Amino acid sequence: MNHFDVVIVGAGLSGIGAAYHLQTRCAEKTFAILEGRGDVGGTWDLFRYPGVRSDSDMYTLGYSFKPWQNAKAIADGPSILSYVNETADENHLRKHIRFNHMVKSAAWSTADACWTVTAATGDHGDLVQFSCNMLLMCSGYYNYKQAHTPAFAGLEEFKGEVVHPQFWPESMVYVGKAVVVIGSGATAMTLIPAMADKTASITMLQRSPTYVVASPAEDRLANIMRKYLPDMFAYNLTRFRKTLLQGLLYRRTRKQPEKVKQWLLGMVRDSLGDDYDVDTHFTPTYNPWDQRMCLVPDGDLFDVIKSGKATVVTDHIDRFTATGIALKSGVALEADIIITATGLELQLLGGTTFSMDGAPIDFASTYTYKGMMYSGIPNLLQTFGYVNASWTLRADLNAEYACRLINHMDVTGTRQCTPTLRAEDQGMQQRPWIDDFTAGYMTRAMHLFPKQGDHEPWENTQDYKRDKKLIRRAALEDGVLIFGTPLSSSAQNAK
Repeated sequence: MNHFDVVIVGAGLSGIGAAYHLQTRCAEKTFAILEGRGDVGGTWDLFRYPGVRSDSDMYTLGYSFKPWQNAKAIADGPSILSYVNETADENHLRKHIRFNHMVKSAAWSTADACWTVTAATGDHGDLVQFSCNMLLMCSGYYNYKQAHTPAFAGLEEFKGEVVHPQFWPESMVYVGKAVVVIGSGATAMTLIPAMADKTASITMLQRSPTYVVASPAEDRLANIMRKYLPDMFAYNLTRFRKTLLQGLLYRRTRKQPEKVKQWLLGMVRDSLGDDYDVDTHFTPTYNPWDQRMCLVPDGDLFDVIKSGKATVVTDHIDRFTATGIALKSGVALEADIIITATGLELQLLGGTTFSMDGAPIDFASTYTYKGMMYSGIPNLLQTFGYVNASWTLRADLNAEYACRLINHMDVTGTRQCTPTLRAEDQGMQQRPWIDDFTAGYMTRAMHLFPKQGDHEPWENTQDYKRDKKLIRRAALEDGVLIFGTPLSSSAQNAK
């Protein structure tokens, strides 16, 4: 069996970042990165649909330690993939990666203070095992092999092509075709402007609208600072400004939702003109940030709508037909290609099966500790980013914390750390892992995730400002995270 001090699962944005922090802050520790796919990048290597891009700015989606130096703050997928690969290569991390190692299970032994991780590898799925003291799950939050697609009546009758963006075929030809994109999220709003110039027609068919914000693709102030200031200094200033503004906007949506709503809709009306039916097509029934808002760089979605190259239809699907989609209003949409941009399927911990001392672990019965660990489960950290800000802000905090834990355990001579409910935590109010966020892809899977409580440290705050105090600055020895050394490990260390 291969033994390492730390095993990281996933070589995407989170896993490569965690490896950098581990190599930098815990230089003497051995580690391996187990990656189920054949290359670095995770999401940004998987998604290949037209126009794929981030809907977060790269000054906050980028790593804290590696400045984003491209002119565009809202970057396309290939640029982000290149950035992640550069990070891996500049820091010689690729030598630590075991590609095509799909993690299947992880078993904790209390007696040995050790995780045994089993992965399937090779064409035949041969099983290999790795042991480690600390396990960092950086495998993302959704199922790479299965997306969310509703059961559409009459789907088998449609004579054209149906594709989900998560599985975009390289052979797809849409030039001169009539295209319908089902969905109103970030993926749909990315596809529409990217395809509009080449299709005969393209329609975004939505059941209900989403809040849409137009923002410059380039941050003029950031580019000026980068021109005249040292790279890292300019990057940190921009990162601070961006996180401050994001936090202020989010908090205002919680305190003054109606004012923020009217401000957002006013910007849409300015972009589309007074004659456009913004009330029907761009006015959600919920408040801003009750679901994730969509960012459209340079207002590209609005441009193709105004030019007549793209259309938005707000209606309910009755059924698919041989030539397109019949709507409940009686309208028929003709289509050669239907793209089901209907969302992701959330997956806890990469779909890995966990056990502890031979008994299966039910994470839904645990509480989250600071949004990273689980009550009663030792030496396991998960990276799950923000729904209201950039993923990497949280990933960086998690990685820093993991390194602090590892170094603290070395100093104290302990082998395990376990979040443990105190007497005063018993019977606390249970809240969902992600609270106050009604997006369908979240609500469909919340029953599988751990609960959060009603007080620290049993909260998943989704608040970067609070998390910097709770994760980066708070003491490790807090009376909740219990450190110890099993008897067999003590004996082994004494030899």
